[in-house]
Amino acid sequence: MQLGALRTLFAALFLFLIGFKSLKTIQASDWKWIAVSAFAGSFIPAFLFAFAETEIDSGIASILNSTTPLVTLILGVLIFSVRFNKNQFIGVIVGLVGCLALILEGASINPDQNYWYALLVLCASCCYAVNVNIIKRYMQHISPMAIANGNFIILVIPALIVLGFSDFFKTEIITDPKIHTSLMYVSVLAVVGTGIAKVLFNKLVQMSTPVFASSVTYTIPIVALLWGVMDNERFSFYQVLASGVIVFGVYLANRNK
Repeated sequence: MQLGALRTLFAALFLFLIGFKSLKTIQASDWKWIAVSAFAGSFIPAFLFAFAETEIDSGIASILNSTTPLVTLILGVLIFSVRFNKNQFIGVIVGLVGCLALILEGASINPDQNYWYALLVLCASCCYAVNVNIIKRYMQHISPMAIANGNFIILVIPALIVLGFSDFFKTEIITDPKIHTSLMYVSVLAVVGTGIAKVLFNKLVQMSTPVFASSVTYTIPIVALLWGVMDNERFSFYQVLASGVIVFGVYLANRNK
């Protein structure tokens, strides 16, 4: 709970410092979509991932997050009337096959993990899929910086409430060196993985299609698995092959872009 709340607050502080003035460009009628985007694209997933990774490796979590393009495509067609072409469909399926291969191989070499927690990551992927479709459908006219700042000005109060109920302010923040180290890493996660990434992703969605933008999540497992190796997570040669399938799926989905 503390990780999700602190990540939100640190990201908010960073975004306010670099782009608070952009809030003036948001019209009153846009705030309802900004709010939905805030909770679906940032707030809820931050907590889902924090809980999930108490039981599963970061590599497995990132692999499961790669279901986002498929969910984006399904929701886009069923709810948001988004059109897709044959290459996008084939690319999504190929990428999904690569993800399934990674999941199966990860389960075989890490049998001690609680894979029920994987459902939390899948829920986060659904949230991301809703967010990307909303940005494309309803927020094309808003700058990426304004969307990001609007998201987090809405989330500051909820994050503070969660942090207050988590007993964070009762901990020995000043004297405990472990907390100092943790806060440093949370700040890196918030600034790079949330603040900067949020602005860039919003721009990508506006420049392209929802499936194209969300397909970047297919490359996340590769990066996460490499970091996992550095953190002594178990990794196999078959996961390398499956990662190659994922990259090929991204190429198929976006080769006309």
